[in-house]
Amino acid sequence: MSEFFLNPFSEIAEVSVGQHFYWQLGPYEVHGQVLMTSWFVLAVIFALSFLGNSNLKSTPEGFQNFTELVTEFIRDLAKTQVGEEEYLKWVPYLGTVFLFILVSNWSGALLPWHLIELPNGELAAPTNDINTTVALALLTSISYFYAGIRKKGLGYFKRYVQPAAFLLPINVLEDFTKPLSLSFRLFGNILADELVVGVLVALVPLIIPIPIMLLGVFTSAIQALVFATLAGAYIGEALEDHH
Repeated sequence: MSEFFLNPFSEIAEVSVGQHFYWQLGPYEVHGQVLMTSWFVLAVIFALSFLGNSNLKSTPEGFQNFTELVTEFIRDLAKTQVGEEEYLKWVPYLGTVFLFILVSNWSGALLPWHLIELPNGELAAPTNDINTTVALALLTSISYFYAGIRKKGLGYFKRYVQPAAFLLPINVLEDFTKPLSLSFRLFGNILADELVVGVLVALVPLIIPIPIMLLGVFTSAIQALVFATLAGAYIGEALEDHH
């Protein structure tokens, strides 16, 4: 009887999107191509951060201007979405999410990952893999639950019966749909962009794919901004006082 109920869940757990290059780590299999491109993205972010902050000056110049501009943008985003009282605590998280998604998306839009051959599967932007976007969405869900419980304690869960108790199922369902919306929106847009560019490059390798690639750079930045903005809005909602 227990096997009958567990089988559907085990089948769902085995669902895989696309072909993957697996690494065997003990008893576990991990998506090697996602880890390789993710490490590349993290290395780019670290290198840019090091260049901009290794020799700080009171009057910014050179690359320090760029890094301070990005920092100020993320601070303003956090302040707008989270609120003036708590926003500084969430600048590191929102900044990390925004930069990782932005550089990941741009790596997929600008770099010819498909030219690098693997024994199985192919390289692509980390956000082109559903596992990456779901992980980012779940981290955001954990963050806004942590924010609400840290500020209000168990009283945070009163929000599920406000403004009326009969709204409990709808409010609970909303918390399940938030990570689904975040993950599938990002994954779908990045996957579609890379597929369009790949098809055009195969059919018309010169000139025509260039405007599509530039459009992909723009939409990739928008997707990173949308994800970070919604993450900040959810955290701000969890911290909001309901009267």
